[in-house]
Amino acid sequence: MRQTVLNLEESMIRQVANAGMGRSDVLKFWFGESDEATPAFIRDAAIASLQLGETFYAHNLGLPELRDAIAAYSTGLRCPGAAPIRVDRIAVTSGGVNALMLAVQALVDAGDEVVAVTPVWPNLTAQPMIMGAKLRCVSLKPVAGEWRLDMAELLAAITPATKLLIVNAPNNPTGWTMSRAEQASILAHCRLTGTWILADEVYERLYFDHTPNGCAPSFLDIADPEDRLVVAHSFSKSFLMTGWRLGWLVMPASMTPHMGKLVEFNTSCAPVFIQRAGLVALQGTNDVTPQLVAHLKTCRDTLVPLLQALPGVEVATPKGGMYAFFRLSDQDRFGDSLETAKRLVVEAGLGLAPGNAFMVNPTPQAQGWMRWCFASHDVVRLEQGVQRLQRWLAL
Repeated sequence: MRQTVLNLEESMIRQVANAGMGRSDVLKFWFGESDEATPAFIRDAAIASLQLGETFYAHNLGLPELRDAIAAYSTGLRCPGAAPIRVDRIAVTSGGVNALMLAVQALVDAGDEVVAVTPVWPNLTAQPMIMGAKLRCVSLKPVAGEWRLDMAELLAAITPATKLLIVNAPNNPTGWTMSRAEQASILAHCRLTGTWILADEVYERLYFDHTPNGCAPSFLDIADPEDRLVVAHSFSKSFLMTGWRLGWLVMPASMTPHMGKLVEFNTSCAPVFIQRAGLVALQGTNDVTPQLVAHLKTCRDTLVPLLQALPGVEVATPKGGMYAFFRLSDQDRFGDSLETAKRLVVEAGLGLAPGNAFMVNPTPQAQGWMRWCFASHDVVRLEQGVQRLQRWLAL
C-alpha cells in the first residue's frame, strides 16, 4: 500500500462520534448535516424512479435533463452581468466529496504545489496529499472570535509554481465568507500566475446576510467561462440530502469531456434514481431552500448568543454555513480540542467536532476551538446543549 495512504490520519470527527455512537444520552452536533429528513416529494421521486425500473447506467456526466436543470439553477443564482452557466460546463457527481476529488485528480500531479485556505473541512487538504502534492496552508486569523483572511499573505503564497488554490467559502467550520473584492483579487492574481482555483461553494445558499440573489458571493459571478476555475456543489446541504451522495462540478467547457472520463474510472455515473430525486429537488427549490435558510438563521441566532454569554467562550456570529466555531479560552485545560471533545461526550453528553480536525499541523492559535453544527429541527436541543456545556465548564 502507498505510504501516503498509510500516513492519512483517521477523521477526528469520526473518532469523537465513535465514542458516542449508540449512546441515547448524547446530544449529537458533530456531523455537518441537519437532523431533518429529506422532504417527502424528493424521496417520492426516487421511489417512483425505482418502481419504473430505472436501475441501469446513465451517462458519465449525468442525465441530460438534470444537467440542464443544474445549468439553469446556477445561472439563476448569478449576479447581473455574470456569464450564464452552459450545460457543457456541468458534470454530475456522486456527492460533493466525489466532485472535489475528481477536480483534484484532474488538476494535480505528484509533486505539484497546492495552496489551501484553512481551517477547512479535512477532505480538502487530504485530497491533494493523496495525489502526492506538496501542500501549503494559509490560515485565516481569529480576531475576537471572527476569522479573517490576510490577503497579502495568501497572494504571496500563490506563485507561478502553484498549480492549484483550494478555497471553501462560506467556510466549514468557521462560517467565514469571502467578499466580492477578495474574490476579484484572487482571480486576477491566479490569472497572472496560471494557477487553477478549486472553489468549494456547497454552502453558497446557506447565507444569512441579505443579497439580491439570496446567496453568498461566488467566483462564478465574476469569472470568464474559460478561466482556470472549477466550482464544486452538492445537493447535501441546501436540499437536506446528505445521505443521497449527489453533487456537481462547474468547469471550463474544454475540461468537461475529460471529466467524464474520470467519472467513468471512479464511479461510472451517479445512480439514476438519485439523479431523479435531485431533479425534483431543483424544481422545488423555491420552497425547500429558503425555508431551510430561515430556520438555520433561527438556530444560529439561538445558539450563538447563548455561547457568547458563557464565561471563557469566544465566538463570532457566522455569516454562512451551519456551524458555530467557538473557542474555550482556558488553554491549560482545553488546548487539545480532540481530547476535550471526547471528554464532552463522556462527561457532559455533548457531541461536538474538535477544531484540530480542520487544521493541518494545528498551530497554537487553533487550539481550544470546537465546531457546533446548529442545523437542528428543534432549537430546544441547542439550548439543552449549551446548558450541558455550561454545567461541564463549571466543574
